[in-house]
Amino acid sequence: MIFYASLIVLPVALWLWWPLLMREKRGAFWLAFLVTALFGAMPAALIWAMRSATLDYGVIAHLQVAAGWIFCALALAFVLALLRDIAGLLLALVGGGMSPRARGLATGLCVVIALLVSGFGVTQALKLPEVHEQDIALPGLPAEFDGLRVAVIADIHASPINNARYVQGIVDRTLAARPDLIVLPGDMVDGDVATQAGNLAPLSQLRAKYGVFAAPGNHEYYSGYEAWARVFRAQHLNYLENQTQRVKIKGRTLAISGIGDPAYGRLSQQNADPSVPEGLPPDIAAVAKQAKGADFHLLLAHQPKLARENAAQGVGLQISGHTHGGHILGMDRWLVAPVNNGYVRGTYDVDRMKLFVSNGAGLWAGFAVRLGVPSRIEVLVLRKAP
Repeated sequence: MIFYASLIVLPVALWLWWPLLMREKRGAFWLAFLVTALFGAMPAALIWAMRSATLDYGVIAHLQVAAGWIFCALALAFVLALLRDIAGLLLALVGGGMSPRARGLATGLCVVIALLVSGFGVTQALKLPEVHEQDIALPGLPAEFDGLRVAVIADIHASPINNARYVQGIVDRTLAARPDLIVLPGDMVDGDVATQAGNLAPLSQLRAKYGVFAAPGNHEYYSGYEAWARVFRAQHLNYLENQTQRVKIKGRTLAISGIGDPAYGRLSQQNADPSVPEGLPPDIAAVAKQAKGADFHLLLAHQPKLARENAAQGVGLQISGHTHGGHILGMDRWLVAPVNNGYVRGTYDVDRMKLFVSNGAGLWAGFAVRLGVPSRIEVLVLRKAP
């Protein structure tokens, strides 16, 4: 999404700085326009550098945080510039108008406010997530499962930014919440195994009464799928690749499944053969067949967009991540939700299935900004619906 959003940088820069032309400062206009365009293109350039392995990922990740801050500031400055021009239009309608000097000062104020607010958003994104506990009522849940505590750790994106100390903090806070079951619905990593496996190592400490289960996300496909799958298995995460495991709880059977991600088919420089895709596509029919006869079916599906297809296969609860909760209030509903079939965070009723979309416990370095949408370690307390 960030890669394609970078295409609008030029018109944004033009709209933001055109008041300089009104003040006949053409040199300042072209300088501001070019600097804005270059900084705005940084996120896309860094994605290209990452995919082509042009730079060391440790360098790229830190540059991505700065580029994401600037990119977010540009987007916010554009919104403020629209308000600036609406105010100018209203003043013109009542006979006053806004002088070129006033418009230029307003532009400078827009940029300063945008940089400060975006910078605050970066600090919020890089904070260690708090535990957020909530009940979730489920039709068809056996009475024996009522009160089951399920910890959800989505979208860690372990990297030089969300490093081993960050991941250790997540592990410590999750274990302190005393969940009965721990699930990780994808996007656990960024970068290759050789340099980033140490940042994910604390996950091997996760323990729960009924087990720890994980499923792939799109960033696993971008980072060398098969190599990371071996790491997850070595960490005893019960990595479910279109697979189902059954857990006995008070004499009843809970089926826990994980499916592949729609990102299947993307190539990665970290693959054993960079010209051959790794991993597997989602196959809900396969896991539904494996779960047949269980008293309740819990599905880990990284992207929430296929919820309706999964509901049709008898899933009782789908747990997803991917959206990071939408990052920013406003952007969540207007931009992130529409590209995920309307799902962005929280609970949804999808036919007879309940869908839960996590805010995420970490954040991709490429857009490390959160405003009003905090990262979370989610603890779902399953309740039998009346």
